[in-house]
Amino acid sequence: MDLVTRLQQAGVGRGDLVGLAVTPDGTVAVGLDDSGWTAPVSELAAADEALRPRWVTWSQETAQRLVTDDVRLVMCWDIAAVHRLLFGGWRADPGWAWAHLHELPLDQVPGTEPRSRGEADLFDAAQEQEAELAPADQAGDGPDPVGPDGQLRPEWTRGGWAGTPDRLAVWARLALRAARVQAAAISGQGVELATARSESTIELLCAELWADGLPMDAGAAERVLAGIIGPRPRGEAEAAAMRVARDGQVLRHAPSGVTADLRSPAQVRLLLAAAGVEVPDTRAWRLEEFRDSHPLIAALLEWRKAERVATTYGYGWLDEHLGADSRLRGAWTGCDGAAGRMTASNGLHNMPAAMRQAVIAAPGHVFVRADLGQIEPRVLAAVSGDQALAAATSADDLYLPVATQLGVDRPTAKVAMIAAMYGQTTGHGGQAGRRMRAAYPVAMAYLDTADRSARAGRDLRTYGGRRVRMSSAPADSARVAARGRYGRNALIQGAAAELFKMWALTVRARGLPLGARIVLCLHDELLVHVPCDHAEATARLVGGCLEETAARWAPGGRVRFIADIAVIRTWADAK
Repeated sequence: MDLVTRLQQAGVGRGDLVGLAVTPDGTVAVGLDDSGWTAPVSELAAADEALRPRWVTWSQETAQRLVTDDVRLVMCWDIAAVHRLLFGGWRADPGWAWAHLHELPLDQVPGTEPRSRGEADLFDAAQEQEAELAPADQAGDGPDPVGPDGQLRPEWTRGGWAGTPDRLAVWARLALRAARVQAAAISGQGVELATARSESTIELLCAELWADGLPMDAGAAERVLAGIIGPRPRGEAEAAAMRVARDGQVLRHAPSGVTADLRSPAQVRLLLAAAGVEVPDTRAWRLEEFRDSHPLIAALLEWRKAERVATTYGYGWLDEHLGADSRLRGAWTGCDGAAGRMTASNGLHNMPAAMRQAVIAAPGHVFVRADLGQIEPRVLAAVSGDQALAAATSADDLYLPVATQLGVDRPTAKVAMIAAMYGQTTGHGGQAGRRMRAAYPVAMAYLDTADRSARAGRDLRTYGGRRVRMSSAPADSARVAARGRYGRNALIQGAAAELFKMWALTVRARGLPLGARIVLCLHDELLVHVPCDHAEATARLVGGCLEETAARWAPGGRVRFIADIAVIRTWADAK
């Protein structure tokens, strides 16, 4: 009997939770409350298409294994993602998540990573010998993944779940069991069910982003690098000579006989002092204030840009991360462990703007690029319920009606809004921010409440329910104030991230028939790779998906969300 038939006979329908486990070699097991089976990966794909259940996975690792077999699930319940929603922080391995759900001592959670052979010591050997002599229900191994103390056995969490087909099925059933406990805990913790589902399924998209990669032309990338740091060096000696030459472009502006290691902040300060420029530190924003005071400053700032490219995004970076298929790849996660923004490795989130010239759509394809406009103040209007601020979102440029309401010009209105969300209380921003309290008292009260809670060390919850952990350790007044500023902004950034991810998932689902695939999620920006013939349809679809998402995320239609959407050939074409 195939998997589709088994699940149909069990009454599984669209959206029902079904446990899922996949071994590194691609063996699949599914689990229900009272049964579990193994199956070929092809049957899993057929079951997903026919029944559309919500597969319960322990982490994104399952999706990564499946996507290498070209199996892309529609939706899931990711235990690690939901754990981070419920409890905050980053750690979310099975043992840790299980202990939280069952209120077990966290300091007794067994480690999840076995030591390498070379790291073993006499104490480890004694423990292993003791475990071998102990009964199965007291040792780390056993037929049940849950030990007598209620914790998951370390032998299971370290990979023992994949040892046999029976164990694999048990692990899938245990995932379902954990998900049911999580689902029951959600309402009591103030987490929206829609957020849990979205944060889970975004991990499927993250696995796909890792597998698909970002289109990048190697030749164009090399030309960009050559224009910034020079041609590819032929060995370390030539690379060293190029570094000396770059340094020379700065040091030629130094007083006669004065030199310095430009990579040492202390020496750079001495260099600047010799040129008559006294600064307390050498941060870029500080040096920008002195750019016109001495040619050494301007040269140093330009050197830093080139040095960053040379050391972080140079030829070595290109060789390591750009595949032979002209795709730049990195690991993605749906949550940064703090307010909940998506993150990516290997420079995908911090790529120098100049490198966008090399992000070129594959032949026969284009990009549909969409960037949310003025997202944070619009999110503030939605999550706070401030009717006056919601009314301002009807304008394409929200800062114009805000300026009218505050009786200031547009630049000052923008400063006032940013100051409110980031907690600036001094200077021009602080003065403008005080006007916000009279104009938008509900929005300001929402931010101030978050600020006070964060200062007091109380954890926060975003609009969708993500727990933002706050330290309650004693601190001086400056650190307490910084904690408050972080708290008020984390609620806005976190809510914006939740909206963005729901939008991305809607585009992922609706764009499938058009061959549209998301290849980059950058804060508030989507980059969708699509066949040329479907470009305009995809652009319309992306805009429609934003309206659909906003209607679900912020029902009532009082807050308007907008996006700048364009069809482009190269990422650098985006305005």
